[in-house]
Amino acid sequence: MSRTATYHTAVSWKGEHWGHIQMGNGPEMDFSAPPDAQGHPGVFTPEDAFVAAANTCVMMMFIWASERFKLDLVSYDCYAEGTKRIELDRTELFTQVVLRPQIVVRAGDQGAAVIEKRVRRALESAQKYSLVANSIKSQVIVEPDITIL
Repeated sequence: MSRTATYHTAVSWKGEHWGHIQMGNGPEMDFSAPPDAQGHPGVFTPEDAFVAAANTCVMMMFIWASERFKLDLVSYDCYAEGTKRIELDRTELFTQVVLRPQIVVRAGDQGAAVIEKRVRRALESAQKYSLVANSIKSQVIVEPDITIL
């Protein structure tokens, strides 16, 4: 039987190309469109939020999978890049999000090849079970850099 969960945000316009967002989990901040869309530099944008949502969700699912695969995770850092296509009529679409996680795990008494295989399986599980990665039209590509100590 399915269950549901509901999440919410509230936004308000502050004038010009400025808005304010309050997230249901507590944080709030100002935001704008990006400079290439007549917004302001140096602030949170919807495009940042889109790429961050994919990046953070896959990371949280990787942490979950690492626990289940009994990995001795030392560190996880991930650079994410979203590419959007801007059509002549000014419609826009993210075509892909590339995640480049740098993952360090300890092998312990197991061989590096065995551990790397488990890390890759954990990454596959993270992508498979990521709510955000599964909810967007864009292609999500994971290009890991795995270090086994």
